Parts: sequence; structure tokens; C-alpha cells
Amino acid sequence: MQDYTTLSTLEEIRAISFFSTSLSSKETIDEILWGITRNVIHRLGFIDCVIYTYDNETCLLTQHAAYGVKNPFDQRIHNRIKLELGEGIVGSVAMSKSAEIINDTSKDPRYIVDDAARLSEICVPIIINDTLFGIIDSEHPQKAFFTEKHLHLLNIIAALCAQRIKALHVKTKKNFTKANQYFKKLEELMRFKKLYRNPNLSLNSVSEALGISACYLSSMVNSLLNKSFIDFINEYRIADVKQNLNSDRYAHYTIVSLGLEAGFNSKSAFYSAFKKHTGLTPLQYKNDCCLLS
Repeated sequence: MQDYTTLSTLEEIRAISFFSTSLSSKETIDEILWGITRNVIHRLGFIDCVIYTYDNETCLLTQHAAYGVKNPFDQRIHNRIKLELGEGIVGSVAMSKSAEIINDTSKDPRYIVDDAARLSEICVPIIINDTLFGIIDSEHPQKAFFTEKHLHLLNIIAALCAQRIKALHVKTKKNFTKANQYFKKLEELMRFKKLYRNPNLSLNSVSEALGISACYLSSMVNSLLNKSFIDFINEYRIADVKQNLNSDRYAHYTIVSLGLEAGFNSKSAFYSAFKKHTGLTPLQYKNDCCLLS
């Protein structure tokens, strides 16, 4: 007769095997991450799991998929939270990119209570090409619940997850052309709706307006234009400022006001972006234009 330990190990092997073989059918980030929380976590004997994804533009970690109390039904997350790099145990692991097991969270000042206080936590980063993609985080009410075996299993899951996401990115990049309907719509939103003038514009808000995922939008811009989403937006803002710097219509505006009007949310962000894209300060650019006119 097999003992409990043997049965537990077999179930864990089955869980990893099932996840590995099912990955080939996953075509989106959502399918991959929810596949982990729905089909793997409970087989490992965990009662809770939250997967965070990291946004390079905002530098925030957002809860993306969950298992347990955090996931009441469908693909809903109860009280979805966001963390900054370095904030809480999740933020610390995201910053160090090194997995951790916390045997007693009550003695760790970094611990942040989410839906309920629990006494142990395991946190594993998902790394793609040495870059942070997200975090797999699980908690348990029992002290010292998580073991090195759990850490090993989650590292395998994180590596398999990263491998599939990387493959999807490569596949997606090959399919991008400037005839892409979403790229056309994106340019229309910028040129005619002047969406870039919204100082609170973000990767997530634009992707929602287009009806695509933030990951797809970021990959599309990077693949077609070889630049980041924020650089893409800032180029429209800077073109707006350049057009208005010597315009009679905006003669009563200060240079900073022109930057804010174009969508920058602060003087420092405006000056930094302008210098990055033109090599000049806004005043230097204005004076050069005056000399040429």
C-alpha cells in the first residue's frame, strides 16, 4: 500500500505533467495564468494562490489570476490590488527576482494582509530573458507550511510559464504588420481623437479602448515601431508641443503649460521626455526655431 507521502508526490508530478502538456494549447497570457490557478495549484495542496503581472510602464504589480477566496467565480478577482516594487513580500521578491519562503509572516514586517491574514507564504518570480514578468504567490494559515519541495515545484511552473509566454511573444511579433487593424485604430485614436492629451493615459486604458490585452498592445508597438508604448505616446505629445511653441494661438501659454496641455502630467516628465526625443530643452528648441524663421 502506498503511503500518503507517495500519493502526494504522485499528484504533484501529475499536476506538473498536466500543466506542461496543456501549455501548447494556450494562446493568451490569461489562458496560461488562469490555467495555473485553476488546474495546478489545488493539486499541490495549496488553499490560496495569486499570480501578479508586472507593468514596466507603471512599475506596478497587479493581481492577474487567483485561486481560493480571491477568486469567487469565473475569472474574477475579489478586491484586486496593485503593489509597487519593494512593497510587501511580493514587491520585495519582484525587486530581487529571487524566490522566498516565509515560515512566519507575523514576524516579517513586509507582510501585507490581503483577503485574510495567513502565517506562511511562498513567493516565486516569473522571469523572461532576465526580465521580471510576474510573481506566483501563495499563503497558508499554518506556520512553516511551505517546503523546499514546494519551492522547487513552483520554480518549475514559473519556468514552464515563462517559456510559453516567450514563445507567444515570438509568434505574435511575426504576425504584426502596419496593416494590423488594431494598429490602424491606435493611430486614429492618437491623430484624430488626440488620446495622448489625457495625462492619465496608460497601457491598460488604451488596450481597453482597443479591445485587446495590454501585453498584445505593448508587443505590437514594440514590434512595429521598435519603441516602448510610453515613447510612442510621448512622441505625439512632443509633436504637439513643437507645433504650438511658436503658434500665435498659444502665445499666452507658458512652455510648461504647453507640455501639460499635450498630456504630460508634470514639468519634470515633460522636460525629460522632450530632451530625450529632441536633444534640446523646450526653450532651446523654441529659440532655435525663432533663429530659423
